[in-house]
Amino acid sequence: MGFTPDFLDEIRNRLPASEVIGRKVRLVRKGREFSGLCPFHNEKTPSFTVNDEKAFYHCFGCGAHGDVINFVLETEGLSFPETVERLAGQAGLQMPEYSPEDQARSKVKKTLYDVMEAAAHWFESQLPSQAGIEGKKYIQMRGLNKGTVKKFRLGFAPNSKTALKEAMLARPEFTEEMLIEGGMLIKPDDGGPSYDRFRHRVMFPICDRQGRVVAFGGRALSDQAKAKYLNSPETPLFHKGRLLYNLSGALKAAYEKGRVIVAEGYMDVIALSQGGFLEAVAPLGTAVTEDQIRELWRLAPEPIMSFDGDKAGQRAAIRVVERALPLLKPGHSLRFVYLPDGEDPDSFIAAHGSKAFENLLNEGLALAQVLWNELIGGVDFDTPEQRAGLEQKISRTLSDIKDPTIRGYYESDFQKRLKKYFGNDFVPKINLHEKTENFAYKENQQQKRRDASFKNKSFWQKDEKKSIGDLNKTMIGKSLKSSTLDSERLIILTVLEHPWLLNRHEELFATFDFESVELDKVRNEIIRIANNDSNLERERLRHHLINNGLGQAIEIKQGVLIAQKIIGLKSSEEETEGSWLHLFELFHIEKLGQDIAKLGSKELNEEDYTRLQALKEEHSASIKNLSAPLGKENP
Repeated sequence: MGFTPDFLDEIRNRLPASEVIGRKVRLVRKGREFSGLCPFHNEKTPSFTVNDEKAFYHCFGCGAHGDVINFVLETEGLSFPETVERLAGQAGLQMPEYSPEDQARSKVKKTLYDVMEAAAHWFESQLPSQAGIEGKKYIQMRGLNKGTVKKFRLGFAPNSKTALKEAMLARPEFTEEMLIEGGMLIKPDDGGPSYDRFRHRVMFPICDRQGRVVAFGGRALSDQAKAKYLNSPETPLFHKGRLLYNLSGALKAAYEKGRVIVAEGYMDVIALSQGGFLEAVAPLGTAVTEDQIRELWRLAPEPIMSFDGDKAGQRAAIRVVERALPLLKPGHSLRFVYLPDGEDPDSFIAAHGSKAFENLLNEGLALAQVLWNELIGGVDFDTPEQRAGLEQKISRTLSDIKDPTIRGYYESDFQKRLKKYFGNDFVPKINLHEKTENFAYKENQQQKRRDASFKNKSFWQKDEKKSIGDLNKTMIGKSLKSSTLDSERLIILTVLEHPWLLNRHEELFATFDFESVELDKVRNEIIRIANNDSNLERERLRHHLINNGLGQAIEIKQGVLIAQKIIGLKSSEEETEGSWLHLFELFHIEKLGQDIAKLGSKELNEEDYTRLQALKEEHSASIKNLSAPLGKENP
């Protein structure tokens, strides 16, 4: 199977080198690069570097060098098509089925890059000419210096319907069809002659991640123009929902500073760059898209969204928040900065200086704060009905967050905000999950699927069998010769009987990864209730759960009744706490076993072998400690 260069470039663009390589090599960030022990030769001092900006790895010890495709080829033992298929899946790309027509289109795209570059060069040449006087006046009025004009390759499209067309067709390598396909000419539906798309405009070349010109934006100089800004149409090279203006120009500064600033338009980005903020980018005439948010996260974990302080800017910020909520993942979010009403980055920096703008960036609001401000803004909540409406609105909004851990933290955070907003006497009754129906049936169906896969697990190695035998002799080991589901139920039931555990271990409970979707809902509801009741008692907790439609969950004890001594009220606090923490350790041991199985199923290099031995040692030590009497560790 053949793959076009464009498809391979898309894989490289979508997958940061550090993300792919970091799954096999422990990387430490050092400035713009990452470093670690080379997987291709034995070394004790790191000489292996990974550079996301340049999308390659290099070892100064053995000379190994390449991109993510080379790395997987060299370390996984896969064929080239298998490597591409695996990485395409990780990048969210469909594997192409190439035909001769596809290959022809790939050649056309290569030629179109030449067309766009030639057009950019021609527009640049027009700016200092007699035809570009109006363009020069506009640029001077905006305060742009010669260095900035050159850096961003600003140009001018004369007020003529055929000036670009004639100049480009004078070159034998270009055809009218190429110019139409590249979006530079418009072909009327009535069959009339084609004409220039951009006329009487200051021109802004739009580049892809590699710095190749793929499209243009044009700023009208006539008040009668239908559109103040006009962008190229979608073409084989240009997809405006996936690119960012100045992406290639901002890469280096973004990696060096560990941040990226998202402005609203071309001139904002250019003004920020001239003011020293080289890490600025902008969407391309539309609201920020999901693909653009993912691209921004490749540059920095918390991109800073800069908007005007007027109502339009606030609406734009909320649209970004709504787009981002389902995409949130641990360590990645957004921050928001609002300029004073009537100001844009250009005017603000001109009036107050770059240092003032830097201070503005440092005062940026977290995404959660922007969302909260939107939910409570401009509405009174004096009546019970209004408060109930607010809680319902919050419930619907937070349900958009797909990551369960992040959603749980948002729920806890917003419940604390509600209590502070309405006063300590207020007890939120938000049911952040739909009412559970047929709870037992759903759990049993899920368990059947888990049991089927559990029988196929082979992660327990032979040299661990004795330790496993020791584990089974412990009280909790005997109690938990049951399913994963029963073990997860026991975690919940123990908290129901002993809510005081949350005072000591709320974070452990809140971040545990439940396989059961239904039990995950129960856990999140318990956390919500606990955050609003610092002296939570057993019966009150049960009462809250019943009122919120989760009553069936707290009655499901079948399969775990053998553990009554652990969760029962007669147990001492020490026994209960120790047994409950043992249970979490059991799941940790299972996770270690899964990691061991993954490594043990492939041919190991020296680093993999070292990591495997370390995992097995940790696995054995964990079992040994778990087999000890409660509250004690084996020497």
